[in-house]
Amino acid sequence: MKAVADHGHGHGHGRVHGARWSNALFIAPFLAVYLALLVAPLVRGMWTSLQDLDMLSQTSEFVGLKNFADLWGDEIFMGSVRNTFCFVLMSTPVFVVLGLALALALNRPGRTGAVLRAIFFGSSVLSVTIVTLVWKLVLMPHHGLLANLANAAGLPGFSPLTSEAWALPTIAAVTVWWIIGLPMMLFLAALQQVPGEVYEAAALDNSSRWRTLVHITLPAIRRTVVLVAVIEVILQFQVFGQAQLLTQGGPNNSSRPVVQFIYESGFTHWTLGNAAAASQVLLGIMLVAMALQMWVSGRKEAF
Repeated sequence: MKAVADHGHGHGHGRVHGARWSNALFIAPFLAVYLALLVAPLVRGMWTSLQDLDMLSQTSEFVGLKNFADLWGDEIFMGSVRNTFCFVLMSTPVFVVLGLALALALNRPGRTGAVLRAIFFGSSVLSVTIVTLVWKLVLMPHHGLLANLANAAGLPGFSPLTSEAWALPTIAAVTVWWIIGLPMMLFLAALQQVPGEVYEAAALDNSSRWRTLVHITLPAIRRTVVLVAVIEVILQFQVFGQAQLLTQGGPNNSSRPVVQFIYESGFTHWTLGNAAAASQVLLGIMLVAMALQMWVSGRKEAF
């Protein structure tokens, strides 16, 4: 009997192991795509950042950290890092605060709320080319909509895209106008998960709107607030199209982000080693920023 039991036990182990291997087959396609499209290029990029690569002669020479040292002494690259940080600091808090404010205002049943939600989300589906074309027509010096309104009001002409002080904030404002719909919809989805009974109890307790927001709504959706902040930090560190199409990084490099520097190094100057090194720096900055964001959020939840 014991032999039979052991024999059955062994067959059971075989079935378990077989089931485990068959389960692994389900994730094999994803794993293959993940390794091919993310891990392999990441490793290749790290290796390229340590090379002096000549695209024309298809030759390369290992130079170690020389490309990173060159970046450290490159004023244009350091300026692009500063611009990117400023852009993230200008845009991300606005995405969180304005996205939440819009969600709170539009979190109501009825046709009006649905139409307004569609209007605010509608711009998010436009391509960066269309968005920048529209805003170039608005902000064009002397003949744009903004200049015409200023002339009609008797004010001096103002061209923010040609001003060193205003070019980057203008790109940030255009970006917020463009994709504010995504954080708004994420906040709307979170708000609709909060039980209505909680708000009814707060109303019976004569709680003010501000107190309800601070003590009920924000604690209930804090994970979504963290999610929106992390998503926007990741996205805004990769800003490129708006700056390239609106200002080409000018005037005087005042609005050139890191991704535009990488693009120009790789595809204009053909210094692929420098471009790869700048990409690794940007990846490191993004990872540190995300870790800091998660740490701060974790501390807030602990308190």
